Amino acid sequence: MGDNLGGNAEKLVPVVMTGTSFSFFGPILGGVSMNIIEDLKWRGAINQQTDEAGLAALTAKQSVSLYCGIDPTGDSMHIGHLIPFMILKRFQLAGHHPYVLVGGGTGAIGDPSGKNSERVLQTMDQVKHNEAGLNAQMHKLFGSDDNFSIVNNYDWLSKLSLLDFLRDYGKLFSVNTMLNKEVVASRLEVGISYTEFTYQILQSIDFLHLFRAEHVQLQIGGADQWGNITAGTDLIHRLEGNDAEAYGLTIPLLLKADGTKFGKTAGGAVWLNPEKTSPYEFYQFWINQDDRDVVKYLKYFTFLSHEEIDRLAETVKTAPEKREAQRRLAEEVTEFVHGKAAVVEAQNITKALFTGDVQNLNAEEIEQGFKGVPSADVTSEKQNIVLWLVDATKFESSRRQAREDIKNGAIRINGEKITDVDAEIDPTAAFDGKFVIVRRGKKKYFLARVK
Repeated sequence: MGDNLGGNAEKLVPVVMTGTSFSFFGPILGGVSMNIIEDLKWRGAINQQTDEAGLAALTAKQSVSLYCGIDPTGDSMHIGHLIPFMILKRFQLAGHHPYVLVGGGTGAIGDPSGKNSERVLQTMDQVKHNEAGLNAQMHKLFGSDDNFSIVNNYDWLSKLSLLDFLRDYGKLFSVNTMLNKEVVASRLEVGISYTEFTYQILQSIDFLHLFRAEHVQLQIGGADQWGNITAGTDLIHRLEGNDAEAYGLTIPLLLKADGTKFGKTAGGAVWLNPEKTSPYEFYQFWINQDDRDVVKYLKYFTFLSHEEIDRLAETVKTAPEKREAQRRLAEEVTEFVHGKAAVVEAQNITKALFTGDVQNLNAEEIEQGFKGVPSADVTSEKQNIVLWLVDATKFESSRRQAREDIKNGAIRINGEKITDVDAEIDPTAAFDGKFVIVRRGKKKYFLARVK
């Protein structure tokens, strides 16, 4: 499935999102209703289309059903997966009906990855576990089933016999054409199994099934999915006639200003699952974006109006030190993925760490905000501060250094400056008795976990 999504629409739901109002067919900008395809072009979110004129005409005259798929290779999406889903959400807000296809069938097989190796096959139990995690995230992003649909290709692919697969579909695919697909061609030198080679046929069957059963007319996906998408439109035209209205659209590979792939950090992937990447870490990822990238990300990842994005783009030029564009980006994406309360929580943690005023943080906020700082486990036993800093936490290298830092006013415990070398530390005195926050100077933090 790669990373794709889907849809079908009878019901028309006008929606208002922050900074943008939507008509039936697209955002209303300056009093003029803009077609969804034109909006995507403005955002730089279209890479290739199978029939640009045909799709523009179709979306201008009626509500369409579209889909994008994602294989359950993990139990959470990361922000790289989010890109096509943001496009799917824009279609939903413009009155179209998205289908999310979770690839329970294709996920058991594995698509040819860009890496020079075969995917490790997962157990069906692991596939089911991952499906549940992805389904929950989709419901959070897209709302109730009235506005969108989730389907699973295991429901139809698992019913295909080998003979049906070969007679009804295999006969329609040219091996020569399949070998020329980029994702396959890139693997020929190191080798590719027949299992992964047939993946594009399975994905084509998905599009055909949804076209017939749900009147889905458009598949979207990342740039790497172009070969699979065009295989699907070709299959539909072959079986349903050349005038069948089936379209494909891909989204450009998103690169950072330095040329590296978007979404990768030194700490690894940025996940949508709050247990893998906390809302605070998620918020910090967006607020720390480069000035050269922030406007592009506002276009891709927020539902702000064109006028508002243009205004924020101007602030990047005239007052970059204020980082207003980055703040809006962090607020909008964090709210979309985690909700408003998570934004407030992330802002509280950010402010507390910046000012050093940590007293009002709760235990959960401390767990998020101090996830990456040095830490150690300590007992709940009360102890002299010098001994505690040296022996219990190893935060200070020696008792002499600890006394010097305390006398100089460089040490704060739970936000309170300590200058008395004879002071006693009670590790259970704050934060539900779970943590002690130590700070030396302005930026050197340490977290003691009370066990």
